[in-house]
Amino acid sequence: MHLDRRGFLTLAGLSWLTPTAQLLARQAEKADGPAGSIILLWLAGGPSQLETFDPHPDAATAGGTKAIETAAKGVRLAAGYERLAEEMGSVALVRSMTSKEGDHERGTYMVKTGYRPDPTVVHPSIGAICCHELPVGPTDVPRHVSILAGQWPGRGGFLGGEYDAFQVDDPKGKLPDVSAPVPLERDARRALDLDVVDRAFGRRRAARLEATLHRRAIASARAMMSSEQLKAFDVSQEPAATQAEYGDSPFGRGCLAARRLIEVGVRCVEVTLDGWDSHVANHEIHRGLAAQLDPAFAALIRDLKRRDLLGKTIVICGGEFGRTPRINPFGGRDHWTNGFSMALAGGGLRSGLAVGETDPEGAKDPVRPARVEDVHATVLTALGLDPARENVAPLTGRPIKLSEGRVIRELWG
Repeated sequence: MHLDRRGFLTLAGLSWLTPTAQLLARQAEKADGPAGSIILLWLAGGPSQLETFDPHPDAATAGGTKAIETAAKGVRLAAGYERLAEEMGSVALVRSMTSKEGDHERGTYMVKTGYRPDPTVVHPSIGAICCHELPVGPTDVPRHVSILAGQWPGRGGFLGGEYDAFQVDDPKGKLPDVSAPVPLERDARRALDLDVVDRAFGRRRAARLEATLHRRAIASARAMMSSEQLKAFDVSQEPAATQAEYGDSPFGRGCLAARRLIEVGVRCVEVTLDGWDSHVANHEIHRGLAAQLDPAFAALIRDLKRRDLLGKTIVICGGEFGRTPRINPFGGRDHWTNGFSMALAGGGLRSGLAVGETDPEGAKDPVRPARVEDVHATVLTALGLDPARENVAPLTGRPIKLSEGRVIRELWG
């Protein structure tokens, strides 16, 4: 279910509403209404919670990692995130994340879709769900974009390939395949020739031609090629001071492009920072990556606030799992699924707090555990969507909920 603000206000007075629907109704009462976009900062490889969002500097497992105070009272970050620390009043941490998938590919699938891999169905990523369920709007560029896409970018799954993420590289370079490789007159003749072929094929095969979505794809591609919105990918149009805030790195430019894309109506942007798989030299790897993540994440939050976009945008930062408290003989940390961290900001969610606690030694289960699917339910609710709503997988006819999780109540005011 997706309702506008007036619809939710009408429902808000009805006592029969489910707890999730009541949350949706309360959120609709806010001046800005539900959020409309997601920016996913994807830390591919599985970052260590101890060297990012959940430091335990006094424990033997810290390995020398220090903690710093932040703008959120009582919430500390690992050293190296000084710029993000200044913005923590606008960020919430979930430190007690749990997952049942400790393999990179399966863990990525789990975190991006909210479901474990299933041989009978391919689930859509949360970005694809966002694009499928929310209004389209006047957007010529793809509404689901993956910048610096890794091995497993967001997919449309059973919703269809049209909801797969549009993949681009470092925004510093020219956007590929969006300009005709031949002069305009010749390109126009080619389009006319293609139309002749399409019409010939379509005689007595209209249904089959329509099923391929071929004409729709061609029309969308041509609309994008001539759209002014393509400039959103060009971060060089930003003031030098703004570019410097995000950092001179592909990831920093990707985060800046994400903000620009959200402004023109893109529903979901993934920006990938790869390299967190620190089985060896964990601390050195994390120091190097923090130098990219810290300025970019902080600048994104600050920039969204400056432009009054944070209330309409949900920022998610995390990877497929965390890292073991124990440091292995190679100075690394291995895969860990029982108490890792994710950061969330914007979209009307509560901020300046940390949900859950972890045992520094990793011997005890986390306090107030939160499942991957609970994060999905929380984000979907902030988008004005009911996680219990079902879509039907076309091949099996099986109804599948948007999410089987429960809203993390601490993130709601």
